Amino acid sequence: MFETFDSKKSRYASVGVVSSLPGELIDSIWYIIDLDLKGLIPLENILSFDLINNDGHVTMHFSQEGSSVEMGIDLPFGYSNEFPQEVYAYDDGSRQTILLPNEIRQR
Repeated sequence: MFETFDSKKSRYASVGVVSSLPGELIDSIWYIIDLDLKGLIPLENILSFDLINNDGHVTMHFSQEGSSVEMGIDLPFGYSNEFPQEVYAYDDGSRQTILLPNEIRQR
């Protein structure tokens, strides 16, 4: 078993995420994981983040399957209808990637 979302491991964002979200929102997901979630609750290897329009600004809503813990984090960044509604953070044990729902391979 490995420690999920260890900040010392390699971190990436998929092409779909990079082309649809500004860098500061991508960075915010990693900050949320490191500063708000790590150590607070046990993290699975896949985390879900909904991007919500909160009066023109972004609220990131965290959830993970099998957990009743949810969290909304208000961010100081403007919201765009062009943003994806949901992104995932995935940790395969050696690298971590933020990706769009349609970029996850179903096995």
